[in-house]
Amino acid sequence: MNAKVLRTLEFLKIRDRLTGFATCDLGRSLCRNLVPSIDPDTIRADQTHTSDAVDRIRMKGGLNFSGTRDLRGSMKRLDIGGALGIPEILAVGSVLNVAKRAIAYGYHEPSEEIPDDSLDDLFRRLDPCTSLAAEISRCILSEDEVADDASPGLAKVRREMRQIEGKVHSQLNQILNASRAYLQDGIITTRDGRYCLPVRAEYKAQVPGMVHDQSSTGSTLFIEPMAVIKLNNELRELEGQEKREIEFVLAAISGDIVPYSDTILEDQNILAELDFIFAKAELSRSYKGTEPKFNTDHYISIKDGRHPLLDPEKVVPTTIWLGKDFNLLIVTGPNTGGKTVSLKTVGLFTLMGQAGLHIPAFEGSELSVFTEVFADIGDEQSIEQNLSTFSSHMKTIVEILAKADPNSLCLFDELGAGTDPTEGAALAMSILNFLHNMQCRTMATTHYSELKVYALQTEGVENASCEFNVETLQPTYRLLIGIPGKSNAFAISQKLGLPDYIIDDAKKRIREEDESFEDVIAQLEHNRIIIENEKAEIQSYKAQIEAMKQELESRRQKFDEQREKILSRAENEAQRILQDAKDTADSSIRSINRLAKESGVNKQLEAERAKLRGKLDDVGKKIEKKKKAIPHKTVEAQSLRLGDTVKVVSMNLTGTVDTLPDAKGNLFVQMGILRSSVNIRDLEPVSSGSGISAPGYIPSNLSRKQQKRQGIGTGGKGSIGMSKSLSVSSEVKLIGMTTDEAVPAMEKYLDDAYIAHLKTVRVIHGRGTGALRQAIHARLRRISYVKEFRDGNYNEGGNGATIVTFKD
Repeated sequence: MNAKVLRTLEFLKIRDRLTGFATCDLGRSLCRNLVPSIDPDTIRADQTHTSDAVDRIRMKGGLNFSGTRDLRGSMKRLDIGGALGIPEILAVGSVLNVAKRAIAYGYHEPSEEIPDDSLDDLFRRLDPCTSLAAEISRCILSEDEVADDASPGLAKVRREMRQIEGKVHSQLNQILNASRAYLQDGIITTRDGRYCLPVRAEYKAQVPGMVHDQSSTGSTLFIEPMAVIKLNNELRELEGQEKREIEFVLAAISGDIVPYSDTILEDQNILAELDFIFAKAELSRSYKGTEPKFNTDHYISIKDGRHPLLDPEKVVPTTIWLGKDFNLLIVTGPNTGGKTVSLKTVGLFTLMGQAGLHIPAFEGSELSVFTEVFADIGDEQSIEQNLSTFSSHMKTIVEILAKADPNSLCLFDELGAGTDPTEGAALAMSILNFLHNMQCRTMATTHYSELKVYALQTEGVENASCEFNVETLQPTYRLLIGIPGKSNAFAISQKLGLPDYIIDDAKKRIREEDESFEDVIAQLEHNRIIIENEKAEIQSYKAQIEAMKQELESRRQKFDEQREKILSRAENEAQRILQDAKDTADSSIRSINRLAKESGVNKQLEAERAKLRGKLDDVGKKIEKKKKAIPHKTVEAQSLRLGDTVKVVSMNLTGTVDTLPDAKGNLFVQMGILRSSVNIRDLEPVSSGSGISAPGYIPSNLSRKQQKRQGIGTGGKGSIGMSKSLSVSSEVKLIGMTTDEAVPAMEKYLDDAYIAHLKTVRVIHGRGTGALRQAIHARLRRISYVKEFRDGNYNEGGNGATIVTFKD
């Protein structure tokens, strides 16, 4: 890619922005050297890296590589047998620490929200050299300090140094206290690494020792007392030993680094590359970029592209396509209308995309791989080369025509300008026609009407214009492909105050065919605005319809979810009740087994237990099948009557309607001894073939005695009784009545229940003193159609209720 176009299309400014997002010198160096690639595989891999880094930043935050250093010189020194200094060893440790931090950032479990991506390989190739990094951290505390325990020799020397320093301070403190009158200040100081006392010059003889320095006024002498000269000498010797021990430590650590030199350099390079990739991701996030698709068909489709160097709050998105139905796009329109911005956007996006950078455009934008991008944009007048604007542009165009081929993208701003309009238009048309015949993808801006006509008449060439609002004299910066631009010179001049007589005179001076052509363009523009407004209105309606559709779908889903939750809770409750029943039955039978262990009836009890569990299991299976039930026929509320026979689908039981449905569709259904509240949606009508007799219907399986008992065939009286008896409840409550009141009430109820073909009923009398229970039992023994009676079970009311079974 030629270097000139990188500057012309302002790619270098994008590169500078990218460099600002890098966090280490090596990463910044990679950013500064970024150039577009022409290899499709490399471009796609770079784009994938950028996209994956954007995803990681969004999910896990950014990653800082600021501790990464350039270690190539240090590793070279180790290769030739040298030793590293403290700063270099610390730099090695810093790189290893950054590698460790990067590994922790890049690690993720397979089950995590972040899937495997193209960056995993880079993170996995990092090696933190844990043992080496730990040794460096243990031995080197800072650029000025090596740890005492870095080596046994260093620890010994420093221990001796501390002892000598303690003796020196002790001696000096004694002298200081004894000679305080001779001292300028009561402090211990150092000169040339030796401990001294500040003695007044006139008392020099009172403090014998070696003079190392004096104050600027000469009034103070810094004297090393004779008593500590020997100790200071020993201390200086120990300092020399300390220095040699530190050199031994650094040499040993340098030797430890040598086996890891290749690994450390690879870590350094990977960290630099990751810093570069994450910088591209941060740049993409700064202008809300997306990954463009790439093709090799030289097709460009930019959707709502925004030039990244313009103010994001003011830039107007533009949509541009080129290379499929046409390979030459001629953009016309007034100045300051956005033609040059559109031109630069196409070129800059191509360079950014081929450099692995995201582009600030809508998702799904498509770019192609060009081996060269040429651009002739801006005023390049050269005083040094004595070239006019036209000559300078023509020199650039000559270079482009010499190098352009079908794999090139060519961009021209105001082609043919700067010379005679007639000649300039003809020259521009010839240049564009040459590139068009070569199948180069070309985009050019111009004012010449001749080029508008050329685009209309030539296959594979398309007009475009930048929209301009004549009323406000402001450009809209929207690129309209397929419509040639109108210069609007007369309208703009009139709005700015140019007298009408001058404008009228100017109109007379243009050719009639030119005026007609401009009128045609104006009419096309007017029609386009109408179509655009109607299209926007249609889109608004479509959006409203879609929103309503989504709202209805959301409500339906919520309704289904609530229904499923209710059914699930009901099923769980039924399962719980069933399990409680099973547990109670098992517990009761085990208790009976223990009591009857010696009676010899264990086998019979076990058989009864198995039979009971089988029935409970059957009930459980029916409950589990509830969700799988096929759609059933519904019952209409207005057709429902008291006593109608219906089936409760969720319970798989048949019963009679005990109450009519309320406003919500809820009603009571009597199912044997069970009276339950259900919704009408859970009911299914039962036909006459179900075995329940409808009024006037004589079942064939009834004996003559039963028919007589029911009154069937007796002039319609039986049918009335039959209908009336269908609403009889399965229980009667006698609590609170006296014996004289309760017994007749029970007898009337039992008559009705027997006629209604109820097989079993419950008489609720309560416990009390037991007198009412005894009277009821005594009466039941004398009723001929009562087969048997017993006290209720635990879940039937116990001895506060009596269960009565009728004869067939």
